[in-house]
Order: sequence, then structure tokens, then C-alpha cells
Amino acid sequence: MSAFFRRLGEIFCGAVVSVAGASPLLADDLFDSGKLLATGGVSQIEGAGGSGLVPWALITGYGTRDAIGANVHYTFVGLSDFDLNTGGIAIGLFDRVELSYARQAFNTKDTGILLGLGQGFTFHQDIVGAKVRLFGDAIYDQDRWLPQVAFGIQYKANDRHGTLTAIGAKDDEGVDYYIAASKLFLAHSLLVNVTLRETRANQYGILGFGGGKNDDYKLQFEGSVAYLLSRQLVLGVDYRTKPDNLAFAKEENAGDVFIAFFLNKNISLTAAYTMLGDIATQKDQNGLYVSLQAGF
Repeated sequence: MSAFFRRLGEIFCGAVVSVAGASPLLADDLFDSGKLLATGGVSQIEGAGGSGLVPWALITGYGTRDAIGANVHYTFVGLSDFDLNTGGIAIGLFDRVELSYARQAFNTKDTGILLGLGQGFTFHQDIVGAKVRLFGDAIYDQDRWLPQVAFGIQYKANDRHGTLTAIGAKDDEGVDYYIAASKLFLAHSLLVNVTLRETRANQYGILGFGGGKNDDYKLQFEGSVAYLLSRQLVLGVDYRTKPDNLAFAKEENAGDVFIAFFLNKNISLTAAYTMLGDIATQKDQNGLYVSLQAGF
């Protein structure tokens, strides 16, 4: 499986070079925002275009095959014993390549004292992502069974090397590889996405990479189903499996139920009830997820 993802990486690099060599366009054409409302998705927890927890095969923004789209986002997740704040930016190039950056701040609040880290101890993580559409078109291929398929990479770097070593993580940085398939059934107002990810990340990388239980890449499943209640309102669910690498604390799978409101192609707001399971020995980390995105 690792060889398969490496081959996709080679294809991805070729696609980036191809886009970089594209002919320049007039400014009016370059930012046309021509895609259908909501088809750029929202900013997922690691900064990629998708839903709350899962990256989709769709390219972020509203730029068509001849244009560029972009957005900025801020996300807050308030859990039982922790808070997560994330801000970032993403750019979609010609509906083919997506580039993203996100910075996460994971605040342990009072739980930091129980864990021996101190009140409000915060882990910071930088995530640089890239995604390329390999084939298919989720919007225009309605008469075909073929989904839109994309390959993505997320490089993650954590700033708490000493703490991560103390809890048993092997590294403070790592790379996730994923392949996503998205199918939009316009006649039924339904989008279905399946993502397969190879990762060593503990709690998305917030608690480092690898550990005493396992230090190898593990294939994980991520899925989303979203129903368009109207042109502006989307209701959906996410489910995401995660590896259990650290010896000191069990890591569980995650899920959410979300609703996204697209005021227009420039502003969207997503709210979700998020269930992230046990985190760092703290049970049942559930809470509210809120994300604001602005772009074109």
C-alpha cells in the first residue's frame, strides 16, 4: 500500500508542474468563482477542502478549470477537557490542485495540571497540505458512475518535541497520504465521500507521530455523507478511524454531525457536534465545532 501512495505522489508532482506551466489568463477570468454554491466544501480540521473531519476529492474555492479560488478560515472545537483553535488559508488552482496551510493550537486547560504539563499547556501544530484531482468530475459527470478522485499530502510539524518524547511519541513531525473519492448525486441532493489515509499521527499529529504500540504507517478509513437541504444549507455526518500508537493512552475513532450554511460564495458557517473519543487518558471528548470560512 505504501508503494501505491508513493506512485500517486509522483503523479501529483507531475500535475503541479503541469498547472505551473499553464498559460496566463486575464484577471477577470482568473477569479471567476464559476463553480456551484457549496461545491468547494468547507475547511476541514487540517485545512483541506472537505467537511469537518474529512478531506474530500473536491478542490477548495469556486474557481473553475480556467480560474483560481481561495479562502481563509477559523475553526474552534470546544471539548469536555480541551480546546482546539485552528486558522488557515487554502488556494484552489484551476480546479485541479489545492494548496493549504493551517496552524492548530490545542489547549489542555485545567487538564494540563492533571497531566503534569501545567495549566493551559498548549500544543501547536503547523500543517502544509497539497491535493491534486486525478480524474473524474463530481459536478459534471452526473451521467457516469465514476467519482471525482484526488490524492493528497499533509505535512505536519508539532512544536512540543520534549513533551511528545516524554509521552512516548517517536517523532514531532510526519506526513499523511490520502486518496479521496467524492460522488455528487445532484438529482438526489446527496454527496458521498470516501477517503483512505496512510498515517502515523497521534490525535491528528497533536500528540506526535508513532509510539510504543506501533511506529508504522497504518491505513485508515474516513467517510462523509452530506445532504443538501437547500442551495444554501447542507446537513451531514463524518466518521474517521485513527491509529492507536501511544502506550500511555488509548486513541479512539472520531465522528461528527454537521450543518453548513453558505450565505453566498464568499461566506460560509459550519457547526457540528463532534465526538473525538478518549484523548490523553481523558474520556468521552465531545463538544461543539464551529468554523467560519471566507473566500471566493
